[in-house]
Amino acid sequence: MTDLSFFELLAYFPAGFASVFSLDVFGWMLLGIFIGFFIGLLPGLGGPAALALIIPFTYQLDPFGAFGLLLGLISVAMTAGDITAILFGIPGVPESAATIIDGHALAKRGQAGRALGASLSASLIGALFGALMLAVAVVIMRPLVLSIGYAEFFMLSLAGISFLASLSSVAVFKGLAIGAFGIALSMIGLDPVTSVERYTFDSLFLWDGIGFVPAVLGLFAIPELIDMAQGKTRINPASAGKISNAFEGVKDTFRNIWLVLRCSAISTYIGIIPGMGASIAQWVAYGHAVQTARDREGIGKGAVEGIIGPGAANNATMSGGLIPTIGFGVPGSPQNAILLGAFIIHGLVPGPAMLRPEAAGGHLTLTFAMVAMIITSNVIVVFGSLMFLNHIAKIAYIRSHLLIPFIIALLFVGSFAAKFSLYDLAVTLLFGLLGWAMERLDWPRPPLILGLVLGALIENNLFLAISSDGYSWMLRPSVVVIFALILGSIGYPFYKRSRRIRQRGSAQPQFQSNTESKPGSPGEEVGNLTLAIAILAVFAYAIAASYGWPFQSRLIPVSVSIVGGCFVLIQAATHLRRMFIVRREILDLTAIMPKFEAGARAGVFIWSVLLGSLGLIHLLGFIGAIPIILFTYLKFRGSLSLLWTLVVVGIACFTMYYLFVDAVKMPVPVGALVEFIIQRAPELSPYLSWMGV
Repeated sequence: MTDLSFFELLAYFPAGFASVFSLDVFGWMLLGIFIGFFIGLLPGLGGPAALALIIPFTYQLDPFGAFGLLLGLISVAMTAGDITAILFGIPGVPESAATIIDGHALAKRGQAGRALGASLSASLIGALFGALMLAVAVVIMRPLVLSIGYAEFFMLSLAGISFLASLSSVAVFKGLAIGAFGIALSMIGLDPVTSVERYTFDSLFLWDGIGFVPAVLGLFAIPELIDMAQGKTRINPASAGKISNAFEGVKDTFRNIWLVLRCSAISTYIGIIPGMGASIAQWVAYGHAVQTARDREGIGKGAVEGIIGPGAANNATMSGGLIPTIGFGVPGSPQNAILLGAFIIHGLVPGPAMLRPEAAGGHLTLTFAMVAMIITSNVIVVFGSLMFLNHIAKIAYIRSHLLIPFIIALLFVGSFAAKFSLYDLAVTLLFGLLGWAMERLDWPRPPLILGLVLGALIENNLFLAISSDGYSWMLRPSVVVIFALILGSIGYPFYKRSRRIRQRGSAQPQFQSNTESKPGSPGEEVGNLTLAIAILAVFAYAIAASYGWPFQSRLIPVSVSIVGGCFVLIQAATHLRRMFIVRREILDLTAIMPKFEAGARAGVFIWSVLLGSLGLIHLLGFIGAIPIILFTYLKFRGSLSLLWTLVVVGIACFTMYYLFVDAVKMPVPVGALVEFIIQRAPELSPYLSWMGV
């Protein structure tokens, strides 16, 4: 295929933009905007968990509709999160934390409207700037990506995991071990080349491996549910008063337009760097705004520059993160790691295919459509927010206990929608338990998801590289450069820590081999050591079980398990030394994990609800169990009146039945009890057809 010129390439942008405004794609994008805006306003769920909940419902959509829904959601969640941060001093999403400092301070001075106007308009400009950079990057990346071979993509996949592991966690070896653990888990199933069963335990269900959707739902959504259950209200419902003067904030943004553009550029660049993300970009942008502010004494007291900087950063970072995700399959943030999973689900392989025209078997129009989706979503949400600010603020008062049962219902329905198997519900709960432990013990979750997503690509690209070039690919200059970058990403935190120690003139324990500054309590160290031993046991089993497999089938599982096991051993040694040398305390076996105590009651309650819900679904199926789950939770935990409980449950069940059973035609399980009744009394089958019989 002859390469396209600059103008021939840009000619595909109008087609991508026009595709967004087709009736079905635009409708799905509007639904994503609505969901994302609601999630952004209500602190607790977060972007990754929300994406995980929504991805299962994109299976029946074409890629344009699916990414319209997903990008519409994530594009506006961070913008909406600024509203809660300014009005109530609590970020709707973690990426809005920097907005609190001056945004909430200005709101307390009675200028909430001005603060919101500045934040929303800066967010819009940041989104437009980031989307423009994404469009330009397509032109720049295309010749580079098309020149990259299998060996480079193999190394880039490893680089993505190492970058995310080393930059997203205070403990480098934890991140690297978890990334290797994710790759090892991705090996479960039939080897696509040799058809060898790998770690299937003679289960047909595991022939297809562990589903991405159940895993990500468990890792992200269940820990968030437990956090939400710790309080009856999601935020402190202080009155924000009547919001006015928003357009004065818009004027402030254009008075500081060069600051907005600089923060957008900085944040786009940070978004391109894998592992950084909007949480870092917002603080870098805020720091730049502070450094360049005309009145530094006003910073922290309601300075508009402190609102504009992080406001512009969030959406620009999101677009920047899509550049390496689309071009190289290296996500720049946890959200992009989950979006990468959506690519795989819909048969889209990041890299050259995303930058080729459809006539050449590519998806260039879809790539440009993503740019248009980001722009359109942000334009809609910003102008809509400015028009209805007073009504929007009231949504933030919704109690978490009115939301939790619906999230639980979506959790189970979404898990089931992956492969229409109830076993996936058990997978979700297992990963939920793992994710809860990882969150409480500060083990990063995104590297695990990225390893799970990229594992198959890593294996395929490695063997394609060996097939085409033998082992000489390891000496290619591009491979050597990427390997050096991987080593640099791993070694930089250690260099930074040693430099900080030298500057302070003090030393920390020799075995503290990561950037964590202080040991935890003895109980926390026991918890970390226990989790490390459990992961090490999985690696040991992976090596032992591969004995007798063909070389091609065992190369990646054994290699990853050995390398990951080394990382785990180093981390385990760190916690062991802290327990018996650094702390020199007697372990209190009655408090093995103190960090679990604060959320222990909420955790026990949510796990009881989840296990009870799973049992009900097994007995009665979705249609019989979900109304019971919703009614019981809303009536006895949400403290709704009987009438309101019945009304809410009725509307929710009707909506879910229409969406999943009638519209999507999802085959729902009928439940063991219903099947037993049908076997004993077949004549009742017509009367139970509404339950999926």
